[in-house]
Amino acid sequence: KCRTRRRQVRECTGGAHHHEGMSSDEELTPTEVTEFQNRRDSILEDSRKIFEDVHEDFCDIRKILLKFQEWKEKLPDSYCDAYISFCLPKLLNPLIRVQLINWNPLEQNFTELKEMPWFKAIEEFSDAKNVSEPK
Repeated sequence: KCRTRRRQVRECTGGAHHHEGMSSDEELTPTEVTEFQNRRDSILEDSRKIFEDVHEDFCDIRKILLKFQEWKEKLPDSYCDAYISFCLPKLLNPLIRVQLINWNPLEQNFTELKEMPWFKAIEEFSDAKNVSEPK
């Protein structure tokens, strides 16, 4: 009933922007689109400020992982005793989340996760970890 009524209203008023199969309840008004974009821009601006007062060595995933790699090579027993493999996901989580704020896999030209710098850094660290471990 509701769908038929909305279709009749659209036909009478000339509502041309409707996509068949999509409920008009799901369509955003221009005001809602503008409000969403303003909120999104504000969040992105705030996210750029999160690490502005942090030393560069502690907000770059590659540099952090290099420190852990050095630790592992110089003091392997201490590294192993600290259970670093369990700590790294929690340590890197906030850094990765900030980098993913603007990521949208539903956009046409989105970057694959495997192509992101943080993913490559973790992958390299994992490869180096596997190479240096005795078998």
